[in-house]
Amino acid sequence: MTRGSIGVLGGTFNPIHVGHLRMAETLRDLFVFDRFVFIPSAIPPHKPLERLLPARDRCEMVRLATVDNPRFEVSDLELARSGASYSVQTIEALREAFGEATAIHFTMGDDAFAEIETWKDWRRIFTLADLIVVSRPGSGKSFREQLLPVEAREAFCYSPEDDSYRHASGRKVFFRDVGALQVSSTAIREMVRAGRSIRYLVPDAVREYIERHRLYLEPDAGAG
Repeated sequence: MTRGSIGVLGGTFNPIHVGHLRMAETLRDLFVFDRFVFIPSAIPPHKPLERLLPARDRCEMVRLATVDNPRFEVSDLELARSGASYSVQTIEALREAFGEATAIHFTMGDDAFAEIETWKDWRRIFTLADLIVVSRPGSGKSFREQLLPVEAREAFCYSPEDDSYRHASGRKVFFRDVGALQVSSTAIREMVRAGRSIRYLVPDAVREYIERHRLYLEPDAGAG
């Protein structure tokens, strides 16, 4: 049976940039993950599909961005599954693949976590994996507790030993400030359309892929 621990980051990665990579590396080091898995979404339920770059392009850019890090992996799990890319189904598939002996840490930003009650089967997510919520710098305990879903707040208990919130299922929610770089995919797409350099905002291989395939040149193309 597989053991150890993995970090997981899903998203549109439209495109992946150095902020994603630095955050993943920081969390991998902080939590001593055996590996960190990036999962590009195929059909994100909260974003308009017609304005999103094709999933295969986004997945290939993630592959190019992570290929030189032996601890990073890319999964096409959501691309291979039909329908919307619901996080609960992705975590269920990961749990089935890695088994109960593996600690799975599903990562998201505090903005996404604040809306988790709108996600499909959101209560079940807390029973399947530990969550890492990347929070804003200097956010205190009161801010963290306010982010916990109101309808499920009584199911959590603060654990000072590891500064986490333990769910009744035994899984945990960690709020961590990782000093995220101020880089955004939206800004990168706008720079490409304006003919400005994106060097050092994305890995060179990703920049070359964007240039070679002339991505993000049309207004609103690839938004998400």
